[in-house]
Amino acid sequence: VSYEEMLEMASLGSKVLQIRSVEFASKYKVPLRVLSSLIDNPVGTLITSEENIMEQAVISGIAHNIDEAKLSLIGVPDEPGIAFKILKPISEANIEVDMIVQSVSAREGLTNFAFTVHRSDFDKAQAILQGICDELSAMGVQTDDKVVKVSLVGIGMRSHAGIAAQMFEVLHQENINIQMISTSEIKISVVIDEKYLELAVRSLHSAFELDKE
Repeated sequence: VSYEEMLEMASLGSKVLQIRSVEFASKYKVPLRVLSSLIDNPVGTLITSEENIMEQAVISGIAHNIDEAKLSLIGVPDEPGIAFKILKPISEANIEVDMIVQSVSAREGLTNFAFTVHRSDFDKAQAILQGICDELSAMGVQTDDKVVKVSLVGIGMRSHAGIAAQMFEVLHQENINIQMISTSEIKISVVIDEKYLELAVRSLHSAFELDKE
């Protein structure tokens, strides 16, 4: 596993390593090996530079984060600066925003703006949105604090097309609705209902053969 992949997994909720330890190892190019304390003579997982990895797996791991809550401002004017007007008071309240999705509303000229925050900030963020709803001529506020984020991480995504489609197909086969999507060069994250967390992780592990030794 590369430093970059482990940093992504740590930031996405994986409890394998503390993120600062990976940052220092990456900075000074120090290889790390994570071993299990539950078995004798474990092989473990080597964390090193990408160029030192002979065979790069497409997907290195799956991470999940249960500390998620989703808020949506429905039917706001689709105009320049609307995202700033929504997120400025959120930022001023020192609320960290994770995923953001802006989508077209059913009504012409309007848009829906959704984002996720830590659950500890949910009530405060909800109060802020309620407070600016009339000011922004929004139709209403929708919230859900029963969501989780599930992420695939792998440097192999850079050279393999179709990983997102495969992930979405697996979730579709389990009848799991995807509420939000976020992607980067080596990561795909989705927000789903928390009741499907175990099923989603187990199904993705199997589909991408991460359950094989």
